[in-house]
Amino acid sequence: MIQAFERKRKRIFSLRKMRRKAQVTVEVKPEPKVKVSPEMLTDNRRFKELGENIAGNDPLDFPGYEEKIEAACEESGKNEAVTVGFGKIDGRLTAIAVLHKEFMMGSMGSAVGEKITRLTESAIRHKTPLVILSASGGARMQEGLFSLLQMAKTSAAIRKYKEAGGLFISYLMHPTTGGVSASFASLGDITLAEPDALIGFAGPRVIEQTIGEKLPPGFQRAEFQEDHGFVDRIVKIEDLREELIHIFRLHPKLPFDE
Repeated sequence: MIQAFERKRKRIFSLRKMRRKAQVTVEVKPEPKVKVSPEMLTDNRRFKELGENIAGNDPLDFPGYEEKIEAACEESGKNEAVTVGFGKIDGRLTAIAVLHKEFMMGSMGSAVGEKITRLTESAIRHKTPLVILSASGGARMQEGLFSLLQMAKTSAAIRKYKEAGGLFISYLMHPTTGGVSASFASLGDITLAEPDALIGFAGPRVIEQTIGEKLPPGFQRAEFQEDHGFVDRIVKIEDLREELIHIFRLHPKLPFDE
């Protein structure tokens, strides 16, 4: 019995070895990641940053939070999860904000909300279009209520901007979720999205558990959102500058100018 078992084991081993030899290894080269920055959108890559000295603090003395911020600064080369400022796109001065998911997953704390609010208010004063590129896990839990308040603050600033006659273009990258998706990121006059980006407040599993139903395929992906009217167009990040130029030429004058 032992000998029969040994012969069977050798046959299985031999078959596995033959299959491995027959397999053809295909090297799949991942697409190079595009470094997302305001400069990739602007003429001659010129960009004037605002609020570069605004950085997060630890209002709740949350354990380990200061160390996380220091590590994120070192790894990303940024002092916060968003960069804001002004640059020209097709010769047109534009207020631009870019959230960086490499900094604590682009989460929105007090500093992020403050920088976006100040940029929006500056866009009102300068009468410029506003472009925000979002990629975020949502509100930053280490700041508790202080981070949740940024949802209301940024949304109120966007409302004032729109009432003044501005044009807000929101670009949703992968992923745009939580408190960011539930505030300024969803308030664009025109909403563009990165292909296959995850967009939504809670994750699909949480939603399924809550409603007790199976979600349709591709739920919360950018293409699903486009099919259902939440996203106006899917645009690759490499093509975003040209798309913005096209939009700006369709809107040569804003109500600001009237």
